[in-house]
Amino acid sequence: MRSTAVRRTALAAAAASLVLLVTACSGEGSDGGTKDKKESAAAEPAAKALTVAELEKLAIAEGDVKAHKVVKAGPEDDVAAKDVKTDKPECEPVARAIAGSPMGEPAATVKRRATAEPDVKDAGKDGAIEGAFDITTSLVVLSSYEGQGAADAFSALKSAGTACAGGFTMTMAGTEQKIPKLTVAKVSGGDEAVAWTMTGEQDGEKLPFNLAVVRKGGTFVSFSSFNLMAPEGDLPLPTAVIDAQVAKLG
Repeated sequence: MRSTAVRRTALAAAAASLVLLVTACSGEGSDGGTKDKKESAAAEPAAKALTVAELEKLAIAEGDVKAHKVVKAGPEDDVAAKDVKTDKPECEPVARAIAGSPMGEPAATVKRRATAEPDVKDAGKDGAIEGAFDITTSLVVLSSYEGQGAADAFSALKSAGTACAGGFTMTMAGTEQKIPKLTVAKVSGGDEAVAWTMTGEQDGEKLPFNLAVVRKGGTFVSFSSFNLMAPEGDLPLPTAVIDAQVAKLG
């Protein structure tokens, strides 16, 4: 395996505890317009929060996403909101979503980790080892809110994405990572959806990852994804994971 792959692997191991690795535009292009969505959310009936047991039934499970391994997230995937800091206060909602830390005060939260199966068809050939690392892992976080809580959380996150398009620095569990910019990505599903692609910089290494969020009624779902071997600035959204999760929301 070439040295770059080794360095990226080391970077992933160092940052895994942050969840991030276990896991230009106004922002209107990805969901059809902020104003209309806000009006639509306000017109929706107040949501009744789901319990953890109810959310567990809605979360994706093994077998729901083709060519992916889906498991319940473990303790290493939990980052408390107090451990997520940003150099720009307005960017904190984005950093929290990246870390998988719930927005605001949800009534219940459950987490899943979905990992694409590696391509092993060329095992034994040059590059096969690197191919084993060429997989996308997504931390999927479902949170349920009472009333307009989910819509408010979505609005806050989207506003933060717009305000922080020029980049920011985030610190999770004491480890600092720079995000030079956020680029809006196209995503759909639920009542509202928004997504960004970005590249993190830490200790001279760069790692592409992305963040997508879908709201369906009082349920807010974030998808924070990374791939060790993805080219810089070129990591597609985990559409298979997003589509499968949105389908289970109904």
